[in-house]
Amino acid sequence: MIQAFDLSKVYNMGERIEIRALDGVNIDIKKSDFVSVMGPSGSGKTTLLNIIGALDNPTSGAVYIDGINIAYMNDMERTNLRLEKIGFIFQFYNLVPVLSAYENVELPMIFANKPENERKKIVERFLKLVGLNDRKDFLPSELSGGEKQRVAIARSLSNQPAILIADEPTGELDTKMGMEIIQLLHDLNRELDQTILMVTHDPVIGALAEKTLRMRDGKIIEITKN
Repeated sequence: MIQAFDLSKVYNMGERIEIRALDGVNIDIKKSDFVSVMGPSGSGKTTLLNIIGALDNPTSGAVYIDGINIAYMNDMERTNLRLEKIGFIFQFYNLVPVLSAYENVELPMIFANKPENERKKIVERFLKLVGLNDRKDFLPSELSGGEKQRVAIARSLSNQPAILIADEPTGELDTKMGMEIIQLLHDLNRELDQTILMVTHDPVIGALAEKTLRMRDGKIIEITKN
């Protein structure tokens, strides 16, 4: 599903100054795995997610999704890959404020040119799955933090991606809401065989994934089964 071989990312910050954000990373994530990525600030977590999520290219190495090397795709190829295979959940929800919950979930499918009748079925399915079918006409400003994140999760699933990438999905939520969101991700992992890669700074949240990758100084220093 996701494989990386000797993955490195170097940022040039001026004459003779290099920041090595990733340094020889190797990973092997199977279909339906639920994996958390943990480490201190600057350890390379977000850089790793950006490369796996086709938001950035590595400096060297290879990364495969479903057997396709995505490491050196151009912008158009990466955009198409994200539309077809990758769903994103962000810490700050990234919902469009003038669109309803229904319209936010529908939006990626409009970009993917799915027909309206198909979009309707999918939106209703995933809003029901995240427990928000009765709030589909609400704007983001009318929803709680936990409800906004549920809309974001439904949106991330709308193109039925192979991989769900969650960057600090509970970071803006209180403990109770955070645990509810993690339980929802667990349910999606089991019911849909959904592959999930999640970055978190919270050791309690991280330990709830099936496997944890711990990073430091751009390297994976430990892989544990929880």
